[in-house]
Amino acid sequence: MKIARCQALLSKALSKTTILSGENTALGRTAESILVMARAYESDGRTFSEKGDQVNALAAYWYGFGWLHCGTAFGLLKTATPPVCPFEGSFESLPSVLQLQLAEKTARYGQLLDTARISVDPAPEHSTVARDFAERVLMVTLVYAKNGKMRVESGAPEDALACYSYGHGWLDAGVTAGLFRITGERDLFTL
Repeated sequence: MKIARCQALLSKALSKTTILSGENTALGRTAESILVMARAYESDGRTFSEKGDQVNALAAYWYGFGWLHCGTAFGLLKTATPPVCPFEGSFESLPSVLQLQLAEKTARYGQLLDTARISVDPAPEHSTVARDFAERVLMVTLVYAKNGKMRVESGAPEDALACYSYGHGWLDAGVTAGLFRITGERDLFTL
């Protein structure tokens, strides 16, 4: 998928996303925080793209999708558009002049996601719906961490960076939603 196509999908989804709880409720404020972050990453991606920094644009758009999809799956947000998957097919190959930056960022984001995953513990009590969702968030982050590693091994660093960014977006949104206690590196999360 082209990076510009992912931006268009994210922008369209965000423009049709609503908060499901009242604005003065805890859930409403949590939903607003998640939606604000998803929009911020879409905006950052556009800024990077306009400056020719396709590596950071790619990471920002998929990070934004991670935030949006986590908020939607948790039932805090609803989008009027059909669910969109930014992982349709392979991503465009970035120009050779960007490959060094891409390799560095992909390796760093893979390490950051691994560190972030071991820096949290589910906060809700066992046998609660919130605990089940926290464990789902951890499963999603694990799946995308593994997918990223497989994509690095298969020579698809663009795909790997997207996986790492998306997985970290889910985890970061889960932390913001109060699903996790941070037991490790706090600076890996947007709080």
